[in-house]
Amino acid sequence: MSDETRSETYAELASVGPYGVRPGHALITMVEPHPGHEYAYNRWYEDDHYYAGAMAMPWMYAGRRWVATRDLQLLRRPEKSAIAQPVTAGCYLSTYWITDGRYDDHMRWTVAINKRLNRDARVYQDRTHVFTAFQDHETTVYRDGAAGPRDFHALDHPYAGLVLEVIDADSAQQRAELLEWLRARHLPKQAAGSPTAMVTVFRPTPLPGDRMTYVRQVEGVDTRLTLLWFLEADPRDCWEGHFTGLEETVAESGLGRVELVAPFIPTVPGTDRYVDRLR
Repeated sequence: MSDETRSETYAELASVGPYGVRPGHALITMVEPHPGHEYAYNRWYEDDHYYAGAMAMPWMYAGRRWVATRDLQLLRRPEKSAIAQPVTAGCYLSTYWITDGRYDDHMRWTVAINKRLNRDARVYQDRTHVFTAFQDHETTVYRDGAAGPRDFHALDHPYAGLVLEVIDADSAQQRAELLEWLRARHLPKQAAGSPTAMVTVFRPTPLPGDRMTYVRQVEGVDTRLTLLWFLEADPRDCWEGHFTGLEETVAESGLGRVELVAPFIPTVPGTDRYVDRLR
């Protein structure tokens, strides 16, 4: 393909299709670098993969990395988790927003670019994907209504912390009921008067068959919900007051079971801050 034809193709693609700012989709990926590889993994992700493997791609318009130091890992619940074994596994979390309606376009690009990165030895192998899934946005609950940042600002706004929560229902029908209960009752009550500015809720989508072999197929496509709680305070400072009892509250609803509640703080881009506090 000539440079002129390639440029014309880009112009054509940009002239059609959705191009709003709503985060219709997300990539949420929790990864554990293998022991002894923490610094090398972090440098690879900071210096190369965050950009070449994510932000440089079409329609992935916002991203942020988060980290769980050892003290944060030890706050996680439940002890027996369907997500992480042990529950402390997965000390880095990356979150990315994808433009609503552009999931298929983005997926075709990301599969192709990751195959190329892998061929060029630009994929760090000494790591384990604990929880990696592309997800479709279901709802966002705001503490302050129309005031404050929106969900499309969430990965750029300097939030002090994030809590990843994963809830499983027993069936697709029950998940629909769980989602409505979360949206209308549980999340507004939990956010009111708390450091939680917003909670975004997603449902996982299956990965394509030609995904990279080191990423396992997504579980719970019909029954799982993923929640991201964006905090204006360090999660350690509000954990006891605002995040204890989540499992019991969900269980009492009869609509699902909490499989993971995990707090994180933002990384500092371009640095190795917190790498020495992972173990």
